[in-house]
Amino acid sequence: MNPILEIKNLHAKIGDKEIIKGLNLTVNPGEVHAIMGPNGTGKSTLANVIAGKDGYEVTEGEIWFNGKNILELDPEERALEGVFLGFQYPVEIPGVSMTNFMKAAIDAQRKYKGLDPIKPGEFLKMMREKQAMVNMPDKIKNRSVNEGFSGGEKKRNEIFQMAMLNPKLAILDETDSGLDIDALRSVAEGVNKLRSKDNAFIVITHYQRLLDYIVPDIVHIMYDGKIVKTGDKELAKELEAKGYDKLVAN
Repeated sequence: MNPILEIKNLHAKIGDKEIIKGLNLTVNPGEVHAIMGPNGTGKSTLANVIAGKDGYEVTEGEIWFNGKNILELDPEERALEGVFLGFQYPVEIPGVSMTNFMKAAIDAQRKYKGLDPIKPGEFLKMMREKQAMVNMPDKIKNRSVNEGFSGGEKKRNEIFQMAMLNPKLAILDETDSGLDIDALRSVAEGVNKLRSKDNAFIVITHYQRLLDYIVPDIVHIMYDGKIVKTGDKELAKELEAKGYDKLVAN
């Protein structure tokens, strides 16, 4: 089985500050990986570097996605290849309805694959199916992207976008941030419905509570720019009990 994602000895910096310091990670099809760690340890930087966000410089190492060196691709190409990044703070796009936004995204994806634009009827049927899958209210499709949305609506909207685009790798960066328990359950249910043997997830979180709902196959502890400990879901519970410093010291 070939990995979906393979990171080898990754080093990355912002300005003069090195954030990622020799990180290695392999994610196979069908797997859900949780990455946990204290603030400032590089979790979000890792997500942004994989997605190709501007402002980060990779100084050493490799990132392979589905057999391609994606460090050679711009962010749009990485997304079209099947990398999805769910932001910690989703942006608002005033004046652009969710329907038009998703139609443009789907058509860009199809063009990249050499396909014709999706037919309107087929697109609307897909929207209805994915809305039902992630419990997205119908009224949202005519609103501007994330404009005036609550925190829970923004996160649910990201899961909806992920359902529509069907990425090979979805990276969820602190998707539980600021969510009450009902919104957290709703988002987690959407993620769980999208899990399959052909895709993979990286879930970045501070807290074990999210992992009660999105049960990971593998848990990594990230500390000072590297993955320092890896285990199963019990590692997250051990972390909750001991804290980062004691767990890393062991």
